[in-house]
Amino acid sequence: MTIGKRAIVVTGASTGIGFACVEILTQKGFFVFGSVRKSVDAERLQTQFGDDFAPLLFDVTDADAVALAAQEVETRLGGATLAGLVNNAGVAVPGPLLHLSIADLRHQLETNLIGQLQVTQAFAPLLGARKPQGGAPGRIVNMSSVAGRFASPFLGAYNASKFALEGMSDALRRELMIYGIDLIVIQPGVIATPIWDKADNSDFSHFDATIYGPAARRVQKWAVEAGRAAPGPELVAKAVLRALTAPRPPARIPVIPNGALGHTLPSLLPARFVDWLVARRLGFIEARDKLRVHHSDGDGNGE
Repeated sequence: MTIGKRAIVVTGASTGIGFACVEILTQKGFFVFGSVRKSVDAERLQTQFGDDFAPLLFDVTDADAVALAAQEVETRLGGATLAGLVNNAGVAVPGPLLHLSIADLRHQLETNLIGQLQVTQAFAPLLGARKPQGGAPGRIVNMSSVAGRFASPFLGAYNASKFALEGMSDALRRELMIYGIDLIVIQPGVIATPIWDKADNSDFSHFDATIYGPAARRVQKWAVEAGRAAPGPELVAKAVLRALTAPRPPARIPVIPNGALGHTLPSLLPARFVDWLVARRLGFIEARDKLRVHHSDGDGNGE
């Protein structure tokens, strides 16, 4: 059965920002295809959103499953153009880079960067990246983060994925101009989503024996508290709606409630000064001084 509405694909639709995007888009008259990884989530969303929603079962790192989902959407479109693709799915792998496993780093990049391009390549023809078809070209929305602008200790792998996504988005936006397909980046700050429950349950025990252990625990506690007290994902969903529907949306839409101190100010200060502020807040300077004293005593040169 074909669709009589403009259709959007949203990845990572089961909870948080993805779920909020499905909710606002269906309310605004779109038909939404939402990707999930579990059948139980597919059934739940189908029940909640009814005839305005169709689940797609895939992980963004699974090329075969992504390709099958694109074929399913193409069939349902019946020759029409896909109005939008929201690349929202992602993960956050925390930990100090010196002690992070390479397998964890690969998982971070495979999901947040390579997976995004894999999905984009699969759905781009439906957005208009091929011979002309019915309807105007669609748009792509890439979910980045303020972490793609400012790097924080213990989020190095996540920062790497988002900084890379920012660069890839710029290149892709310019390449897609030949098809008339626009690409908009959303940059959320701290938003209250289930990701903070995952952060609270993250196993930091394998970092406890390192010099970063105490600071990593403080950052984990702060992040969970800040995340749970933050505004809800509806703010980001509204930005996504703007990106998909505004006549001339900006290339980037930041969603940073009360972000001047935490995100705008650091970009205006000298990098070395920001380094010092971060190190002082996390106790790195004190730990470094203690380490120097320890080394000096060990060499027999401490006075």
